[in-house]
Amino acid sequence: MSISLLEKHLPENTLSYLKNWFADYSIHIKITKDRNSKLGDYRKMPDHSHQITINSTLQPQLFFFVLTHELAHLIAFEKYGRRISAHGAEWKNTFRIMLLESLAIYDDDLKAIILKFSKSPKANFMSSPDLVRYFHIEDCEDESSYIEDLNAGDHFTYKNQIYIMEEKRKKNYLCLQTKSGKKYIFKPLARVEKLS
Repeated sequence: MSISLLEKHLPENTLSYLKNWFADYSIHIKITKDRNSKLGDYRKMPDHSHQITINSTLQPQLFFFVLTHELAHLIAFEKYGRRISAHGAEWKNTFRIMLLESLAIYDDDLKAIILKFSKSPKANFMSSPDLVRYFHIEDCEDESSYIEDLNAGDHFTYKNQIYIMEEKRKKNYLCLQTKSGKKYIFKPLARVEKLS
């Protein structure tokens, strides 16, 4: 992918960081259609080049954040070897350094969230409530809400199924699917539609 195509998805002034991080590697970046299961992905290819895929629908700052996350995999594996854990200490430290290096890219109200996140980077974007809330600001006008905003006994729909919120268990929520009678655990930031 050409830099000019990639630049369309990025915030301003990111190229100097990317050129520095990309410098020593052969990288293929693919912009994909929206995937519900992940925002981005990193793979080392059989020819020893590297492939990163990122969802095309991400806001520029989130796109850059995800690209940084995936590049941290590449750099950590190349620096420490392929035997390290994908989201282990080496990756966390690499990602932390890259986030702090590029902090100036982010809007002022996002910088504090990135600083907090960088203290202990998480493998999954959804594990950071502050980041999830920040990047879902434009969704506030729709009918969905986070499951953590519901009360015990509230009914809601998730993927066209009706559930009842039963209780909070540690960080997650136990819910009953009304049709099957089965119970499911939901993460706090699952997007659901509350039924009145």
